[in-house]
Amino acid sequence: MEWSLFFFFNSILLGVGLAMDAFSVSLANGLNEPGMKGKRMCGIAGVFAFFQAVMPMVGWICVHTILQYFKAFEKLIPWIALILLVFIGGKMLVEGIKNKDEEMEKPRVGMAELFIQGVATSIDALSVGFTIAGYGLIMAMVCALIIAAVTFVISMTGLLMGRKFGTRFSGKAAILGGVILIVIGLEIFIKGVF
Repeated sequence: MEWSLFFFFNSILLGVGLAMDAFSVSLANGLNEPGMKGKRMCGIAGVFAFFQAVMPMVGWICVHTILQYFKAFEKLIPWIALILLVFIGGKMLVEGIKNKDEEMEKPRVGMAELFIQGVATSIDALSVGFTIAGYGLIMAMVCALIIAAVTFVISMTGLLMGRKFGTRFSGKAAILGGVILIVIGLEIFIKGVF
């Protein structure tokens, strides 16, 4: 493929499509932590953007090197996403139910949970490596950077919305956030298996 306006438009659309899971998880994180500061929001959005850029490149590398191994791994992607998101969502749900009557500050999403969220929401982006397999290395990297930029903006939007609504629904925010993560995990699983 050659450099064109279509290339950039296509990359932006890929970014939007891939970022929807990151948006939903960002929304859940914002609901869970309504007092989140801007620096932390940029860090969370940055983690999602990083994984959304890395995963298509890993897929691209697999297509150009070890395609047969990647094809076998591709069947596991929906299962991995389901397990990771149900685990994190279930944990948030239990904490939200346990602390429902208490007005104490909700626990922040730690680095380990954020890492798992980043992997879980971007693991389906591995298959984008097939979509961009016709690109040269530089074009694939530019596409991945566009996907990362789009994901960053969309994740920040989710965090801002979640933070705003989190103050209104403070008692139910962790429960709602947990349910959102579980639903995303189920959606990725259902789309991947059926």
